[in-house]
Amino acid sequence: MSLLNTKLYRLLRNRFSLYVVLIPVLILLFVISSNSIDRNVYSETVNKTEDLNMAKATFGAGCFWGVEAEFRKLDGVTSTAVGYMGGDTENPTYQEVCTDKTGHAEAVEVTYNPDDVSYEKLLNLFWEMHDPTTLNRQGPDIGNQYRSVIFYHDDQQKELAEKSKKELDESGKYRNPVVTEIVPAETFYRAEEYHQQYYEKKGITSCRIK
Repeated sequence: MSLLNTKLYRLLRNRFSLYVVLIPVLILLFVISSNSIDRNVYSETVNKTEDLNMAKATFGAGCFWGVEAEFRKLDGVTSTAVGYMGGDTENPTYQEVCTDKTGHAEAVEVTYNPDDVSYEKLLNLFWEMHDPTTLNRQGPDIGNQYRSVIFYHDDQQKELAEKSKKELDESGKYRNPVVTEIVPAETFYRAEEYHQQYYEKKGITSCRIK
């Protein structure tokens, strides 16, 4: 065999050996990548399905720290957030809302699974945790940001809220009329992070004002 043929033979043999090693590796990487994509697609599908099963409810019942803490105790509530709703200023800060000039209420947005807890049960807890007969006030907290308000997200919530308020008003539980507002939900502005789950961070268990 000539020197040229010998070199050519060795070159082809080395390349063939390289292909023999690389091809299985590439196939393995492709399989792993495909499985990862499938898992991600499955995970996204499950998450979207779970989101579709969730519903939102939004309430104002005074200082949002205690209101959020009460709703978080309820089975079927998957998450909560405190923030501001029902005002005129975009992206208000806590300091701005506290001036009583932005028109926002301190609100709690509740995400819940209707299969585990009904909107009626959320309403019952809402009525229990505060005094719905005091206008723009809960205990020592005074201002329209502390008003009693139900922000409904659809017609069914509106109907149930109005029915529940009427029944409470006619029950004779309170000497004064229920002044709770029932209005459409607007943009929810999430409050500053230090307000979120405030009671849990501070180790406070309850603070109902009745």
